Amino acid sequence: MANVNVAVDRIKTLAATLEEVGFVGEIETDLALRAAMSTDNSVYQIKPDLVVAPRNAADLVRLLDVIDQPPFADVAITARGGGTGTNGQSLNTGVIVDLRRHMNGLIAIDEREGWADVQPGMVLDDLNEQIRETGWFFAPETSTSTRCTIGGMVSTDASGKGSRIYGKTSDNILGLEIARPQGLLDSKQPVPQWARAMLHSAETVARQGKVAFVANTPRLNRRFTGYDLERACADDGRFEWWRLFLGAEGTLGIISAIRVKLRRIEREKRLIVAGFEDFRLALASAAPLIKADPTAVEVMDETVQAIAEDAGILNRLPVTLRAGAGQKVAYVFIELNGDDPAHLQVKLDDCRRILGSLAGVGAIHVASDRAEIAELWAIRSAGVGLLGKVDGPARPIAFVEDAVVPPENLPAFVDEFLDILRDNGLGFGIYGHVDVGCLHIRPALNVDKAEDRARMVAVSDAVFALTRKHGGIFWGEHGKGLRGAYLRDWIGAEAYSALQGIKAAFDPEGRFNPGKLVTNKVPIMGIATTPFRAFNEPEGDPLTLAFRCNGNAQCLSYTKTTPMCPSFKATADIRYSPKGRADALRTWHKARREADADLPVLEKDLMATLDKCLGCKACASSCPVQVDVPTMRQAFMADYFKRHRRPLADRLVMMAERFSPAMMRLVPLLAPIWPMASKIGGWLTASEDLPRRMARPPQGLHLREEDLRPGHLPDNTVIIAQDWFTALFDGAVQRQAIAGFTALGYDVRFLPMRPGGKVALSLGETAGFRRMADALSSQLHAAATTSLPIIAVEPAFAMMLRQDYAKAGIALPHVFLPQEFLAVEADRRDFPKANHDSPIKLLSHCTEATALPQTGVLWKRVFAAMGLETTTPSTGCCGMAGLFGHQRRHQPMSRRLFDLSWRSHVESEDTIAATGYSCRCQAKRFSGTQPNHPLGLIADLLSR
Repeated sequence: MANVNVAVDRIKTLAATLEEVGFVGEIETDLALRAAMSTDNSVYQIKPDLVVAPRNAADLVRLLDVIDQPPFADVAITARGGGTGTNGQSLNTGVIVDLRRHMNGLIAIDEREGWADVQPGMVLDDLNEQIRETGWFFAPETSTSTRCTIGGMVSTDASGKGSRIYGKTSDNILGLEIARPQGLLDSKQPVPQWARAMLHSAETVARQGKVAFVANTPRLNRRFTGYDLERACADDGRFEWWRLFLGAEGTLGIISAIRVKLRRIEREKRLIVAGFEDFRLALASAAPLIKADPTAVEVMDETVQAIAEDAGILNRLPVTLRAGAGQKVAYVFIELNGDDPAHLQVKLDDCRRILGSLAGVGAIHVASDRAEIAELWAIRSAGVGLLGKVDGPARPIAFVEDAVVPPENLPAFVDEFLDILRDNGLGFGIYGHVDVGCLHIRPALNVDKAEDRARMVAVSDAVFALTRKHGGIFWGEHGKGLRGAYLRDWIGAEAYSALQGIKAAFDPEGRFNPGKLVTNKVPIMGIATTPFRAFNEPEGDPLTLAFRCNGNAQCLSYTKTTPMCPSFKATADIRYSPKGRADALRTWHKARREADADLPVLEKDLMATLDKCLGCKACASSCPVQVDVPTMRQAFMADYFKRHRRPLADRLVMMAERFSPAMMRLVPLLAPIWPMASKIGGWLTASEDLPRRMARPPQGLHLREEDLRPGHLPDNTVIIAQDWFTALFDGAVQRQAIAGFTALGYDVRFLPMRPGGKVALSLGETAGFRRMADALSSQLHAAATTSLPIIAVEPAFAMMLRQDYAKAGIALPHVFLPQEFLAVEADRRDFPKANHDSPIKLLSHCTEATALPQTGVLWKRVFAAMGLETTTPSTGCCGMAGLFGHQRRHQPMSRRLFDLSWRSHVESEDTIAATGYSCRCQAKRFSGTQPNHPLGLIADLLSR
């Protein structure tokens, strides 16, 4: 315990010293954040002691200057970008440097020369989106492009689709700037005096080891990188030291800026997708197809196809390509790019001719529309995350998945590879880049079991030997990480000694990402001796999905217009993402079970992390393994508040929900005093902008018990079910729903409001939720006996009934959203027509958009039936999310989220409609404009 206390005290001293020297970024020991930083997209888990998020390169220099002081001599320091590494690349003890949070910008671009300077935390897709209008792009196309950072790509020498033409990351870098305790070292500037001895030492050992290095490096497209002695020691005598950092995985130092080489965006693009009857035949197509010079040829085997089919992903394929009932299909994706349409057509014709001559080929589809091409590639990319969704305790994991061999050796290599897996009793899924001889084969293991960890070692050893037999490379795309344990044997003793000399020159104390790739002072981390993250919990545990999270990190997408995950988008802080929260919940689960001494502090940090979850449930539908954070938050809070008193604000809001039916009955008495009551309620609950007026219930339209009999109501009746907040405070949407349905020829009736229990459920008060849910369920079943459609106008309410009630085992009759009902009606009857000249833009609630991806298409069909054209742009969360946006502590995040993707739409000249009550209130709060509900817009347009 004394040593632990000494270590803790030293970290505290380090943090205090950083503050004293003017470090302006975050310096954090938060246990939830450290848990989030302890995992990546691998099976490993190493908890850091401190997480820092520098604001700029000067901050990095301050950090390294402090770390260089004697009291902190043995504290490790490791850079981290997007955390998408599959082999533990950025995991370590000591200090983790989060470069994604702040150092994520475009510094400069030269459109004439074709280069850009970027900070290391900039996300790949973000860079390409920002420079698209210039006609340039940064070429490596990774499957994780929405969240991987340029710095991480440089450090692992990432590759991806199209690398046969575009090369790996290292082929597209022009220079680096690195941070040192003495200052910044920029490869594009004269070498400062303080760096000369370091670079001279590095050059000396690099030149001594170059011959041995080259002798042990296969001549492949996916060549070996990381401490690349060959390219660092140029033939003309120059020493390009920065090339040693490409693929070095942070073991030589921290990169502060990167100059990337850009390529021209080709004007024409085509994609061919072909189905084969089995994977072996699909694999054999690669060699002949390469003769047509495609940009990329990729495959997806039957296992991945079946998983994608079960997940509904393949519903996005053209009908001709979909498998029949019980049929297995292996898919080949062939991309062709160019500027000359005629030349591209020749290539396309060649590919089709070659495919027509191959055995086992079935349907062939050609796409030329860029949106469709992107959608088809997204299907292939989705396979990566879906492999983690396999049921059972053993799941496909990445540990031998990116071996590369010459393409002509690929069939024989795969046959022997699969023999190794079968000999070890392992299942697998396969996808990858056959044009460059790189296949991603993920064997299914349960790393909780010692015997499976032993099999992991046995398979790794066998595949390592097999790769060498076929003249390939053991790590061709996703970096080495803990597989660096094989590096000495692979490169040979003489070349490895030179790599050790390079390490000693740049990192004499062995501080940077110690234990990885090359080491002089500490043992190399082993693939089975490094701590593993917990893989499984017994089925039925409410936190099971936290253990299913595989770190694929789709939730860390930078894209503003994708709903998952709003709190991460607003902060770029990984602890506020589904992945980060799953990591923290797993850590809490273990601490709770073991009565860990840190449990009180961990629960405080975890509560703060979960408090920033907006409860939008985008993760429940958009995450490949459906890591449902709101549901797990409910389980945590249910446990926590069995042992702790609830805050007054929570108790007041739960009471308001519980007694909302009584409030409905008392509206005539409460309405006059509600402005004052609302103000007091805001003060008691630390909330802002609570509704100042109560809704006046529509007169004569509420159903009585005797009305709920078959045949008692007209056939054109629609029955509206309301959540308590809308019923009490959104009179406008009630009037708009009546007007919209009436204009379309329907008779409207309202069920007496019963609360659904959303507040109680979100706060972990499961008994209260169950009472309310059972009462509402009985009412909905009674309404269903009329055989009339039941419609929930508020999307969040409808999605709660579908998602949360189902998880609670409560069966309900179908409750439509308006667009679902009206889209079906539009196909069977004529709607009245409307004239409207200006554009109509319809914005969907984020929970609705993720749980019902076709919602925009359905609304388009409804409006088209009235002769109206609409657009349904993608948006992220508006930032309100029920009570979240009212709580005072959440105001900065709420406003930030509205600004990210909603403000530009709401403040445009278009006619706007928004489906969500929260969304319409947020628009009113922050722009002064309150959009109509689509039903209100319909009523307005049809009345003109």
